[in-house]
Amino acid sequence: MAEQAQHIRTHFDERAKPLSKMAIAYRRLLARYYALLIPSDSSILEIGSGSGELLSHIPSNRKVGIDVSPVQVEAARQRLPEAEFHEADGETYSDSETFDYIILSDTVNLVTDVQGLFAKLRESSTTSTRLLINIPNNLWRPLFNLAHLLGMRDQQPNNSWLSGQDVRNLLTLADWETIKSQPRALFPYAGGWLERLINRWIAPMLPWFCLTQFIVARPVHFSAANIANSSDAAVSPKTLSVTVVVPARNEAGNIEAAITRTPLMGTWTEFIFIEGGSSDNTWAEIQRVQQAYPDHRIKIMQQTQRGKGNAVREAFAEAKGDLLMILDADLTMPPEELPKYYDAIIHGHCEFANGSRLIYPMDDEAMRFLNMIANKSFGLIFSWLLGQPIKDTLCGTKVLHRTAYEKIAANRDYFGDFDPYGDFDLLFGADRLNLKIRDIPIRYRDRTYGTTNINRWTGGVLLLRMVIFAARKLKFV
Repeated sequence: MAEQAQHIRTHFDERAKPLSKMAIAYRRLLARYYALLIPSDSSILEIGSGSGELLSHIPSNRKVGIDVSPVQVEAARQRLPEAEFHEADGETYSDSETFDYIILSDTVNLVTDVQGLFAKLRESSTTSTRLLINIPNNLWRPLFNLAHLLGMRDQQPNNSWLSGQDVRNLLTLADWETIKSQPRALFPYAGGWLERLINRWIAPMLPWFCLTQFIVARPVHFSAANIANSSDAAVSPKTLSVTVVVPARNEAGNIEAAITRTPLMGTWTEFIFIEGGSSDNTWAEIQRVQQAYPDHRIKIMQQTQRGKGNAVREAFAEAKGDLLMILDADLTMPPEELPKYYDAIIHGHCEFANGSRLIYPMDDEAMRFLNMIANKSFGLIFSWLLGQPIKDTLCGTKVLHRTAYEKIAANRDYFGDFDPYGDFDLLFGADRLNLKIRDIPIRYRDRTYGTTNINRWTGGVLLLRMVIFAARKLKFV
């Protein structure tokens, strides 16, 4: 065992005692934020699990803890008999089992070789695994020392004080990509109205002073063997099929072009046209195009309710492709650009490809000035809410794995069915699953047929309501 690991083991063995009320309340606070990041049907591995207090507060199908202290491991087994705990050093621990989530809670500062630990943890990972880390804010170090002098905090072993940037750099060196960072908590213990007031409503506005920073990362640069063994990994272009969903309302003049202009991708490309109560002959045109192109896989549907969001959800439920794509029937996002989204997903650059109209110059009549200002503003707000850069939240074209969408749909209750457009439902759901979101720049074109189905004023009010709703679910929690 490495010298530092032996030092840590001796320290915690010799000072083993029941956790204080403050220590328990602190772990409950951390567990509250971890529960926001981890779906309850996930498997969890915690490195440095101690007495198992943190794991005991996080809902999960399977929990495994690793700790160097045999005394702490035994305490964890007593506290959480349904979980599995092992005495081991995380830097040398080896097992063939992989996990959905790996937790390092206040642990990296105790590790001899943090980069080596990160590299080792790839053995317990698939391409869909998420590494969750929380580290203390260095600004709090004097307060921690004071708390120790006052007897409010146990003595800690010699350790590092890594910054968030240090951790993100070491993750990169070990082939992990940071998805997002979230500073949390100004009050160090869970419980009471004052704590909820400070941590929920004030802490998000003062991120530089927060007690701890949560970092979410995903593994990158997997070998071909690892990729082949992963059910939802980025894989060879020859092994993925595609479903292109085209919601259409009063778009008769664009239906045939959606077929003729969309490149075929992957092993096969399926089109699903879903019509939503048009006043023109859109439905008749969809039926005609299906008959006119028998060499294409074309499904046609009429939605049972209203709104683009409902149309997308009903069509996705019928989709058979490995990748799901949304193509707005107005074709202002050129169908010829869809392979860019496809390539971004299959090469592992992201897990959710989001179209962005706000990077390249657009056609003169493609977007009104006020709409441009609103879209840019919403992009800034949502980048802050999600912790990932999102330049254009309202571009209709979004691409993701069908398996990822099925998880979003299964966890939809957290946000509810509130979004008539569908864009935020997918973005919020992707963030909830800690998917890597990346903007795909496209050149936004003028309409060649019909008029927009969205009223910019009523739509703007609705979007503001959704921003407030999302803030309460994602940031002010």
